[in-house]
Amino acid sequence: MEVEQTAIPEVLLIKPKLFGDERGFFQETFQAERYAEYGIGPLLQDNLSKSSRGVLRGLHYQLPDPQGKLVYVIEGEVLDIAVDIRLGSPSFGQWVGARLSGDNHHQLWVPEGFAHGFCVLSDYAIFAYKCSAYYKPEAEISLRWDDPTFAIDWPIAEPSLSIRDAAALNFDDIPKNKLPHYIAPA
Repeated sequence: MEVEQTAIPEVLLIKPKLFGDERGFFQETFQAERYAEYGIGPLLQDNLSKSSRGVLRGLHYQLPDPQGKLVYVIEGEVLDIAVDIRLGSPSFGQWVGARLSGDNHHQLWVPEGFAHGFCVLSDYAIFAYKCSAYYKPEAEISLRWDDPTFAIDWPIAEPSLSIRDAAALNFDDIPKNKLPHYIAPA
């Protein structure tokens, strides 16, 4: 696999090896020892969603018990976004995006302490992700997808949102004790 740092070094773009021929292909989507070499893991929970064109999910994070997420698309295409909301981080408030698709097989590692979201660019997308902590609905926090603090360049003007995401708070309205803190690498 090929691993590239993004503009925010902790967010990694992963390009797994694909072995294919006229019959189809094989791809290893995760191998604990190999991913651990890049600081990914342990991963405790797998999730899968299917969404239609124009659906935007996010921006979500969990506190306490923040989740790192290894995300990828099985079918379709999304623009996946990671926003650094860690207080004290050198890249605080910055975001990176990657187009993930069933055709390119790329993965994005979104570390703990980042808000995460994606929008569907194809007719539909089947989106998979592995998490470093168990989902706790009472700990999930949603930030507005169009918060001017981050100025994310979404390729969609009027997304389809869940009720919760439509009611999400602006970043400036989140109490500081509900934000993750940056921990410098040793």
